[in-house]
Amino acid sequence: MLYDLGYFALVIAFALALYAACAAVFGAAGASHLHLQQAQAQVQVSSPAHADTYHDGALGARTKRPQFVESARNAALVVFLLLTLCVLIIIYGLAMLDFNVAYVADVSSRAMSPFLRVTALWGGQQGSLLFWAWMMSGFAAAVMIRKWRRDRELMPYVIFVTMGTLAFFIGLSLFITDPFARLWHNPLTDEIITALWQPRGMMVFTPQDGQGLNPLLRHFGMIGHPPTTYVGFTGFVIPFAFAIAALITGKAGGDEWIRTTRRWTLVAWLFLSIGLVLGGRWAYDVLGWGGYWGWDPIENAMLMPWLTGTAFLHSMMIQEKRGMLKVWNIVLIILTYSLSIFGTFITRTGVVGSVHAFSKSAMGPSFLIFVAVTFLGSLALMFKRLDTLKSDHELDSLLSRESAFLLQNLLFLGITFAVFWGTIFPMISELVTGTKITVGPPFFKQVTGPLFAALVLLMGIGPLFAWRKQATAKLGKSLLIPFAGSVIVTLIAAFAHWPRHPFPLALFGLWLVSLAALTTLFEFWRGARARMQSQGENFFAALGHLMWRNRRRYGGYIIHLGMAMMALGVVGDEFFKAETQGTVGVGESLAVENYTLRFDSLRQYPGSDGRDIVEASASLYRDGEFVMTLKPRRDFFVTQQQPVTVPAVYSTPGADVYVLLVGWEDIGRSASTFKIYVNPLINWVWAGGITFIIGTLIAAWSSLDDKRAASYVIRPVVGRAASLSEV
Repeated sequence: MLYDLGYFALVIAFALALYAACAAVFGAAGASHLHLQQAQAQVQVSSPAHADTYHDGALGARTKRPQFVESARNAALVVFLLLTLCVLIIIYGLAMLDFNVAYVADVSSRAMSPFLRVTALWGGQQGSLLFWAWMMSGFAAAVMIRKWRRDRELMPYVIFVTMGTLAFFIGLSLFITDPFARLWHNPLTDEIITALWQPRGMMVFTPQDGQGLNPLLRHFGMIGHPPTTYVGFTGFVIPFAFAIAALITGKAGGDEWIRTTRRWTLVAWLFLSIGLVLGGRWAYDVLGWGGYWGWDPIENAMLMPWLTGTAFLHSMMIQEKRGMLKVWNIVLIILTYSLSIFGTFITRTGVVGSVHAFSKSAMGPSFLIFVAVTFLGSLALMFKRLDTLKSDHELDSLLSRESAFLLQNLLFLGITFAVFWGTIFPMISELVTGTKITVGPPFFKQVTGPLFAALVLLMGIGPLFAWRKQATAKLGKSLLIPFAGSVIVTLIAAFAHWPRHPFPLALFGLWLVSLAALTTLFEFWRGARARMQSQGENFFAALGHLMWRNRRRYGGYIIHLGMAMMALGVVGDEFFKAETQGTVGVGESLAVENYTLRFDSLRQYPGSDGRDIVEASASLYRDGEFVMTLKPRRDFFVTQQQPVTVPAVYSTPGADVYVLLVGWEDIGRSASTFKIYVNPLINWVWAGGITFIIGTLIAAWSSLDDKRAASYVIRPVVGRAASLSEV
């Protein structure tokens, strides 16, 4: 009965989402038609008595259609409650190990901890799709509550877009990947089938144990990676919905929709960023190849909306400040949203092979049609409204902040296109030639590397540019100290590593990252110094007050600093990485760089959650001095018949020594094979990720000025009927 309740809640949620989308448009269309009638009547009616009659009638008529919009809003809120109920029912089944439910049997087992059972909600196709719909409904409900009165004219169309999208995803759960389907047994044929209702002649079937979560997903990075990525993907539906609403109402030329959606965009971008960092950490810890980014199709699917979303965050500032790039902003948010849906498509339909992807499913054609209709329909609407998107100002100078932002956006889109082409090329080649040709990491590195380098350079010097026009002499003066510092840092690195790493590209990368970081830090110093002189404060007090009063600006600087730190880690991984592999007996050693690994012993023992473990013990030495004992191992999950390599890592701020147990001949006596990576600066990737997350939180934090700007909210209009734009 409990799962029947969940299924019926899903059915009602689907119906209400469709109703909300239709009712919102119907109510909005009625209000728009009434505005036209009211304007015409005011011209035609000259008698005060007739005018009063018209006013009363118009107001009475007007109050009918907006009731549909209010009803649509309430329906959207109920959809969130119903999907919350569905999610709780699935979590209950996972926690209670109800293996009669097919999804529970697929992703959980008795050997899993209660915490892992709950996280299995997003560990499989059915549960993750339901979780996705729930997250999107949560964003929609938050908008219905928070922005309802202030953006009332846009809200009907925001409801239409969000609920229309949500109806599609709920429909997938309802008709293709039902999370409440159960297992049934035919006693005559011994057949086990999956169905929602009990087929005739079949009995309830409950396995003794489930298959359990994929062993590769039992890691803190993968526990946090899917939900944060889902929040990022689904969060972009809000700025997209406001953009479409602004186009429909003819308000896309103003910056109201930009100001309204800035923080929603930041939230979505923040969580997508967290998802990317956690995914990289999972790959580094679990996949056993010593890296964190392999240009896998699913990784690329997450990166592309992050790139266009980052471009949108920068470009929207130009529309706010200067009333420029209005068409560009619409294009960017359409691309970001469409790429989010496209990423969901290739992840869930199995059209590309990936360790991250789900198995093939029947939802592929539905997804393709939805992505195509959304993307092409949005572009058609934008072209229809081009006359409302004229810029208020022209570009005054190529040497200006506007030009820097525009060039930066072009670089982001160039990287996005390169990644998109490399990701879909295997699908295109298979469709055209019948042979799937895979595009590997060398292609992505060679094409995107120079573009990323240019982005790092612009990230460093871009904030130094003034709006409208930048004086060359002033720019040179601002760059003098950071440039000199970056040259010194590069020379020190060259002398320290030249015997082992004489790569010009490596030194160029270090110089570029140093310039970006030092330029950003210099901006903090200049601002704090100016306040010290004007307010008489010490450096730390001045810096604290400066950041508090300018959270958006200095939060952005912290984001840039975090990205520079991550770029430093990328440079170290790309140019300074060293590795070796060899088979050694007990007491023998392998050497790489200034490290030596001595093999001490090998043992086998059972794990606590249904796995067999083979673990090596090895002593690590640096420059002949003992550092620590490392214990790389290989876990074999018996139920899934799947091995997982668990590296042993000696970690410092300067480098990681990453050791893998690749193979062995005989437990306890014979030789074993190890692979060793020395990953310089790798921890700067994780530290940089934390830094830019902190910066994003600061930038998204409401300032006093923002609160005052939002305080106009709604004033009652006395003596006449209020229009939707006024309430």
